[in-house]
Amino acid sequence: MKKIVTFVSLLVFASFMLVSCNGGNKPAPKTDDEKTLYTMGVMLGTNLQRLNLSKDELNVLMGGIEASAKGEQPAVKVEEFQGKIQALVMGRMKQASEASKKDGDNFREDFLKKNPNAKKTESGLIYLVEKEGGKKPIATDNVKVHYHGTLINGEVFDSSKDRGQPAEFPLNRVIKGWTEGMQLVGIGGKIKLVIPPELGYGERGAGKIPGGATLVFDVELLEIQAAEAPQEVAKAPKKPSKKAKK
Repeated sequence: MKKIVTFVSLLVFASFMLVSCNGGNKPAPKTDDEKTLYTMGVMLGTNLQRLNLSKDELNVLMGGIEASAKGEQPAVKVEEFQGKIQALVMGRMKQASEASKKDGDNFREDFLKKNPNAKKTESGLIYLVEKEGGKKPIATDNVKVHYHGTLINGEVFDSSKDRGQPAEFPLNRVIKGWTEGMQLVGIGGKIKLVIPPELGYGERGAGKIPGGATLVFDVELLEIQAAEAPQEVAKAPKKPSKKAKK
């Protein structure tokens, strides 16, 4: 419960920052303090997006924040409704995840129709080998790759290509779609992976990735490295944590 309350607290603060910084014709932040607060709002707003709040709902949320900040009498009995926060948050996140999964199902179906050379594995992974390459890695290998990851709407959530720095990691320590998919292309090869949520970040998502999201990766395999290669990397599509946050 403590984690849920913390999460909700972040959502409430995020809504305040989003409305105060982005609402109406608010001027852009100028001072370092304003820019820092704006940045906090942007970062926390990522979690708020998962609730898909309408403009009216954001206004209601702001009403509660303003009343509390000014020491005014709340318009509702807080003690009666605070116990319903968890159910609302989890319910909204589930709705968003289901909608995202449905959109992903349609996207993957269309992708197979539009790309006759694409293949689908038993697990549900869809892949399109754009360049075969040489030797292929196995699940226990460490690899060096360049990749570009987007959501089905084209929004980029992670890209080693944009950073200009290849990523290095062991294949058995990343999401299932990567572990399986990268064994289908050789060194110097290029592959497009269309990964369903069950092989990615599941119903909860991660960071910029919403729950239930289908992921699209364009990957180039640069090297298969020796077993003693570094195990910790700054950027990689890591497996979802077993200790899922609530």
